[in-house]
Amino acid sequence: MGEAPALFADDSLASFSNGLHLKMHEFETATVVGNKTYVIGTTDDATSNGVRIFDKSTGEWVFPTVLGTQPKAFNGHSTMPLNNDKILIIKHNSNSNDCVWFLEVDTQFVQDQKVKFDTEVVAWSKGVIGDTERPIVISGPSGVGKGTLINMLMKDYPTMFGFSVSHTTRKPREKEENGVHYHFTERNVMEEEIKAGKFLEFAAVHGNLYGTSIEAVEVVADAGKRCILDIDVQGARSVRASSLEAIFVFICPPSFEELEKRLRARGTETEEQIGKRLKNAKAELDQGTSSGLFDHILVNDDLEACYARLKEILNLDGKTDAIPKTSTDEVFALPTDFSLSKFHEKILINSPNAHQKIVLDLSCIKGGAPGRTRGLSMYITDSNTDDGNF
Repeated sequence: MGEAPALFADDSLASFSNGLHLKMHEFETATVVGNKTYVIGTTDDATSNGVRIFDKSTGEWVFPTVLGTQPKAFNGHSTMPLNNDKILIIKHNSNSNDCVWFLEVDTQFVQDQKVKFDTEVVAWSKGVIGDTERPIVISGPSGVGKGTLINMLMKDYPTMFGFSVSHTTRKPREKEENGVHYHFTERNVMEEEIKAGKFLEFAAVHGNLYGTSIEAVEVVADAGKRCILDIDVQGARSVRASSLEAIFVFICPPSFEELEKRLRARGTETEEQIGKRLKNAKAELDQGTSSGLFDHILVNDDLEACYARLKEILNLDGKTDAIPKTSTDEVFALPTDFSLSKFHEKILINSPNAHQKIVLDLSCIKGGAPGRTRGLSMYITDSNTDDGNF
């Protein structure tokens, strides 16, 4: 194989065992995973989005489709391949709450997206210290009391739960605020983001798109709250098929006749509107109770009893509202220069000028692209500690 094309500024030269010599920018790294070398650097290049791949088997450069939430350009970082399906990236001169990122190169999500896009794909995922409670998907036909149950949860536990803000392509109405009532967006932008796998669920309603993005759910978790998704059965099916690990709860009436009675008792809709809601409700009841889609099916025959069962499912029995959990404990600064070493599921961050070592524990991580990778633990230990016991 001849020398690879010189795609980089003449700041540094990286050499690989396969004979490849690569000119690179100062803040770029090259990580070998299998037959591919992943060059990771700045994300301000519209051509590469910060990632280039040299495929040794073909001797060619590949500019992949880059998915997930991308980090801002970083001035220096260290990398390490993990399990041949992702690359760990730790930013230099950063804080512990924003220093860990993962570039997924062959996870199940990436494999699925490669088939979908019919091209090379990589995906970013931000590493988050600590974990969060699983989101809750609550579905049920109109008139079943689902909204009342959710309002009871929000009233009793206002700091424990939060709602994701949905996206829509319709124009904002009077007094509606972007980012508060909806994320108002252009149709072509939302369609591209749907194609890129950034939405858990979406639907076309009266000519406009509505949907729940993965990022909107992650923002609630970042605030230390447990996200509630109030969506229909079709939306719940899409969420179930996504990478989000949630608890799925379906609320149904004691009978269809009782549901019709409740809808008519509202006195706010025409006969035609009631007929449409009843038709949709029958379809949702058939799907919600027979598909195996939901983890729990609650019959709302008595509101207080149904609420008690919902709290039991969510492990809220005897609990009172609490201050939201934070995703990090103590925030500390990483050194400007360091190297990485690995022992089992722990990464040791070594700095030649530091008297202490920083340990990154990956043993409890879960989630991943296109959302966050959660469950990380990072702490400081004495530099004299034996590497096998940190």
